[in-house]
Amino acid sequence: MFVLASASPRRQELLRNAGIPFDVQPAHISEDPLPGETPQACAERLAREKALAIAQKRPNEAVLGADTVVVVDGELLGKPSNSDDAARMLRRLSGRTHQVITGVCLVVNGECSVGSETTSVVMSEISEAEIAEYVGTGEPMDKAGAYAIQGIASRWIPRIEGDYSNVVGLPVALVWRILRQAGAI
Repeated sequence: MFVLASASPRRQELLRNAGIPFDVQPAHISEDPLPGETPQACAERLAREKALAIAQKRPNEAVLGADTVVVVDGELLGKPSNSDDAARMLRRLSGRTHQVITGVCLVVNGECSVGSETTSVVMSEISEAEIAEYVGTGEPMDKAGAYAIQGIASRWIPRIEGDYSNVVGLPVALVWRILRQAGAI
């Protein structure tokens, strides 16, 4: 068993569905990208910071941190700050292909194992009315890129290339490999 440094119900559900036992202790860190930081470096750094924050409190346990970012035309989209920001993000994604990058970090005995998964997502064009209606549901508000592929937004995503669970919020196959390699499960 390991500790998941995340309060995300999506991540917890993915792990439960895969039959991977875990405990939860959320890490509360700033999720702001650093100047000049690539999206992959940002996702991996944030995952590492989350894992290390909890590992300091639980040094005798394996701790997994994760962070997901969305990238379109080089612009990193995190979680929207408000409904206007969510609508802006959805306009940027409408009719385009973007990448979802999730960084993961497992800390065992002070040692970090870091990796990431990238999935390409094609989003259909979304009208202004659809964006306003979707933002009004509240679903986009705590999601990187302002959408949930497993929710209402699934109607606008005809194709992905890569790991579906990564787009939901945690690349389960990568996590499984990291946990197995570290002997954490």
